[in-house]
Amino acid sequence: MTTHRRFRSVIRIGPVQVGTFYDGRGREKNTAACTAPRCGFSVDYDSRAAAELAARTHRCPVR
Repeated sequence: MTTHRRFRSVIRIGPVQVGTFYDGRGREKNTAACTAPRCGFSVDYDSRAAAELAARTHRCPVR
């Protein structure tokens, strides 16, 4: 099964994008994902503050 997420409130902090979406159960979730090729950093959080903190502290091994 493929999950398609419709992101809103997307911001960019360095190479990391942070976006908010609703999961399959209607709960609001936040994702921080690095856009650098071959990095692979992507994680979901329950709070926007946690996702933004992860974006600010991410040290990309590719860059």
